[in-house]
Amino acid sequence: MNYLNKNKSLRAASLFALALLASCSLPPSAQRSDEPAIPEPILELTTASQPPHCEPEDALADRWLQDPATAEQYLPAPRHADVWARIEEGFELPKQSNKRIAAQKQWFLRNTDYMDRVSRRAARYLHYVVTELEDADMPMELALLPIVESAFDPFAYSHGRASGMWQFIGATGKRYGMKQNWWYDGRRDIVASTAGAIAYLKDLHQEFDGDWLLALAAYNTGEGNVRKAIRRNKRAGKPADFWNLRLPRETRMYVPRLLAVAELLQQRTQNGQVFNPIADEAYFSIVQTDSQLDLAQAAALGDLDMEEIYLLNPGLNRWATPPDGPHRLLIPAKNAGLFQESLAALPVKERVSWQRYTIRSGDTLSTIARKFNTSVSVVKSANKLRSNRIRVNRSLLIPAAMKSESLYALSDPQRRARKAARAAGNGNKITYQVRSGDSLWSIAKRYQVSVKKLASWNSMVPRDTLREGQTLQIWTTSAPQAATGQMIRKVGYRVRRGDSLSRIAQRFRVGTDDISRWNGIRKSSILRPGQSLTLYVDVRNAI
Repeated sequence: MNYLNKNKSLRAASLFALALLASCSLPPSAQRSDEPAIPEPILELTTASQPPHCEPEDALADRWLQDPATAEQYLPAPRHADVWARIEEGFELPKQSNKRIAAQKQWFLRNTDYMDRVSRRAARYLHYVVTELEDADMPMELALLPIVESAFDPFAYSHGRASGMWQFIGATGKRYGMKQNWWYDGRRDIVASTAGAIAYLKDLHQEFDGDWLLALAAYNTGEGNVRKAIRRNKRAGKPADFWNLRLPRETRMYVPRLLAVAELLQQRTQNGQVFNPIADEAYFSIVQTDSQLDLAQAAALGDLDMEEIYLLNPGLNRWATPPDGPHRLLIPAKNAGLFQESLAALPVKERVSWQRYTIRSGDTLSTIARKFNTSVSVVKSANKLRSNRIRVNRSLLIPAAMKSESLYALSDPQRRARKAARAAGNGNKITYQVRSGDSLWSIAKRYQVSVKKLASWNSMVPRDTLREGQTLQIWTTSAPQAATGQMIRKVGYRVRRGDSLSRIAQRFRVGTDDISRWNGIRKSSILRPGQSLTLYVDVRNAI
């Protein structure tokens, strides 16, 4: 059942039940025409015991639907002032109090504006998360987990190569059904990642014998690390609960941080924390599209801003929904009806734009696909090609964005494009054509400009992907340097035993020169375990 329709169905059921009660619970002599009857509680109403004066259910439903306005007077006031109150009501974890929780709580109390920013960001997603957790019969403290994991940023990316609101690494994401490809990353998809997080947490809860704190620790550091810590404590004759395990520093802070947020929520009227009110109602509806759809079309069909499309569908890497699915979009509830109606009237063949390309000497399917921001498999499928062999002067049908790249506000290439215009160019203007293997980082380094400025000059963001043959404008007084072409996130990395610059660079798919420059160190520098490094990592290349 559609997420939004769940809520509508519950409301409709309430109205219908009230209709039955109002019409049938009292004998005719007790019902007056000048005031609504007050129904008595009914524990069971079977066909055999139904009063003979009652109308058939179908007739009752029809009559009720014809006059829905009167239904409102029978409905009780909303149970929750907002979704935060609903979360608090569902808390189940035992109340704890210790120095580690107190330390985390103090951090939030010192940074009172943090929760204000996070709760504003959560407004799109939190009601959905709460609803899914309730359906799964899980503690409502878990609804606060994205605050700890990602600050409710669906584009978040960590030093451990975890992505999205629930922070899944690639392998675990795939294990729990999240596709990751050129078009789409399910780890950032609100629906797919929430379903995956619930399934994963359930599995961990079962594995650790119903201990939620151990399950949460395993969610953060991996079940293997928690099992190892438990075995170590048991061998030493020590307690094997979360508070007594020797776990990574991040994990030792992770669980107390969640418990601190839950405690602050309960005390929000006393401690000055700003949990911005979020209505206890669906923000979006899940709409099936049944085919690939250009996001510019989607925005027009629903009278929506393109940025809103991407913020509700952050798993989309490109200008359209994936050709192989999932064929759905999250649309603001207030726009869903218009969107569905408009989509139904749009023929499938008009939902994406196609153009013909004449094959030239030297072309390959991969160079053509890169040129048009698509994939080889999509080109082969659209043209019914069985192999990668193509012939000069033949035509290929290529999917192409309906609008200019800059319109796709938060697509991979365009997340940087917005920042690009801010950097004013000084010096000599150079037009540079992107070559195979280029990135924004490498080009910026070559011309000794910042990646941020290079992206800004070209209506890009530092994470945008470059296409071979693409032209860039550069203002410089020097020579070339570095930038990357996709979805870049700033990552803090703590050096581990055995690490080297080349090993770290290989792991995060960046250059050793880049790591040296970002951190002001020499390439020959010896790294120390525990040393902190700053990295700028392309989320999409780090699947």
